[in-house]
Amino acid sequence: MSDTVKMTQAARDRLEAEAKRLESEARREAAEKIGTARAEGDLSENAEYHAAKNDAAMLEAKIARIRGQLRAAEIVEAAEGDAAGMGSTVTYEDGGEERKFTLVPASEADPGKGRLSIDSPMGVALTGAKAGDTRSLETPKGVRDVRIVSIKN
Repeated sequence: MSDTVKMTQAARDRLEAEAKRLESEARREAAEKIGTARAEGDLSENAEYHAAKNDAAMLEAKIARIRGQLRAAEIVEAAEGDAAGMGSTVTYEDGGEERKFTLVPASEADPGKGRLSIDSPMGVALTGAKAGDTRSLETPKGVRDVRIVSIKN
């Protein structure tokens, strides 16, 4: 597994903005909730206090995850030419069924909406492919071959 996280500059900018929002507004809101709950009295039996502390810990974990992604970011430009890459919409045939996905950074992946992570096993198999190519993908059930129908960059 790679130590880098592939993303477009736009995706990096969105993550940076989200991290800054969480580090300012969200932290402030979490501290206010803890303060309000602390004022309720006995902390050992104060469910609101414990929930607020737990929420704050989850917030810090989310900030750390985003900051880690930003540190590991590898900015990739959108694909050009006839080979599949970041931002390409790839139509391929898999087991007699045609499928279509756009290759995106992992942070933007949503297979249900046709957005496939370029770092996923299928994304890796499709990267660099050209229309007419056949690519093999190793799965738990064995090797699958997919035929590239078209690529739109």
